[in-house]
Amino acid sequence: MSAESQHAPLLVIGGGPGGYPAAFLAADHGIDVTMVDQDTNPGGVCLYRGCIPSKALLHVARVINESRDAVEWGLTYAEPKIDLDQMRKWKNQVVGKLTGGLGTLTRKRKINYIQGRARFQSNRSVEIERADGARQVLTFDHCVLSTGSRPVVPGNMKLDTDRVMDSTSALNLPDVPNRLLVIGGGYIGCELGTVYAALGSKVTVVEMLPQLLTGADRDLANVLISTLEKKFHKIMLKTKVVEMKNKGETIEVKFEGLHVDQPVQEFDRVLISVGRKPNTEDLGLENTRIQLDPKGFVKVDKQRRTAEPTIFAIGDIAGDPMLAHKASHEGRIAVEAIMGHPSIFDPRAIPAVVFTDPEMAWCGLTELQAKQDGREVKIVSFPWAASGRAATMGRNDGLTKLILDPHTEQVLGVGIVGVGAGEMIAEGVLAVEMAARADDLKMTIHAHPTLSETMMEAAEIFFGHSTHVIAKK
Repeated sequence: MSAESQHAPLLVIGGGPGGYPAAFLAADHGIDVTMVDQDTNPGGVCLYRGCIPSKALLHVARVINESRDAVEWGLTYAEPKIDLDQMRKWKNQVVGKLTGGLGTLTRKRKINYIQGRARFQSNRSVEIERADGARQVLTFDHCVLSTGSRPVVPGNMKLDTDRVMDSTSALNLPDVPNRLLVIGGGYIGCELGTVYAALGSKVTVVEMLPQLLTGADRDLANVLISTLEKKFHKIMLKTKVVEMKNKGETIEVKFEGLHVDQPVQEFDRVLISVGRKPNTEDLGLENTRIQLDPKGFVKVDKQRRTAEPTIFAIGDIAGDPMLAHKASHEGRIAVEAIMGHPSIFDPRAIPAVVFTDPEMAWCGLTELQAKQDGREVKIVSFPWAASGRAATMGRNDGLTKLILDPHTEQVLGVGIVGVGAGEMIAEGVLAVEMAARADDLKMTIHAHPTLSETMMEAAEIFFGHSTHVIAKK
């Protein structure tokens, strides 16, 4: 379909990890697709300003940390020399390679890609303001809305200075500040704090709640936190930021909390990572019957259909968890529903990964959720201190745990903390989705020596035996 066409059988608004998989799947099934996004190529926040650039920098941080830890293995390196210009160049090359590849895949699928912004005029039409300033009205049969989310910056933290960063600007690596304050102890704050700490910043993390990484099981989080306590300059819990002032070369921050020994401190930069909010404003939703919940998320059904039968919503705007892989799955469900297939969004397990070092990952039912629901479960854990592969890597700081139904032996959830946990969690997701039982994991032969063996040995503990630990009867 040419750029001048005025009708699209399927319109996809937003080219992120929800939008472009939806567009690609539809095009592969012969549907004529138009995709609208404000970036030059598809990719969205995840690829341009989130998942990919942050993981590229986290890889750098891990290499730096390993070079320092190698002393214990008999290897001594000079202290790493940081070349920020080259680091930015490499990160941008990674992003450019992937976004360029998506652009090629878009063209090969003959998808009409429009760089611009779309606003609904009705439940069947949008007005598109193109990047070149031109405007056009496009009608559609169906629409998949996937406009993503953006960082939240509280009003008392908005200062007219680039020394106050959100997660997007922090990934640009403007410099390596001597003193960095990270406001928010969730996964974004911990990940970016890890990067800057490895590069040489004295990182202070402040969190309102009693613990970092709220929502994660404590036995897993505590393994990670014990490492972060060594890498970060200070972690301030049960503490609020009540005021920030721009002092020119520094940011003056006033804290409030029971254990604050220095209420006013100065930092070279401040990173705000207190959450994200859905991009549902200025889309013309008032011209449709689309409804928002109190948090600003679009209300959808199991097929991701909004109150308008012609319009679907996926990804961050459709509710928590705000994860790229959840958005991609929703995009496929929406397209299959448009094609008339009996598909619904009903996953048993959506994996979550914190890409620090060590990594932390979990899926399905957590121990915390089970306690909150009053659900009877059996928890078994295998410490990586007993893993041969972990020992060869000098990384015995991990843990693999299973949350099981004590009667049916079904695997309800899996949690892992340790190097490579993000890769290992896939077996746990499959186990939960397929309603595997403890004996399925126990009887599956895992390669030796590998970290994945810890999944098998955790399952063995459920039955009162494990080769490398003494299991409690």
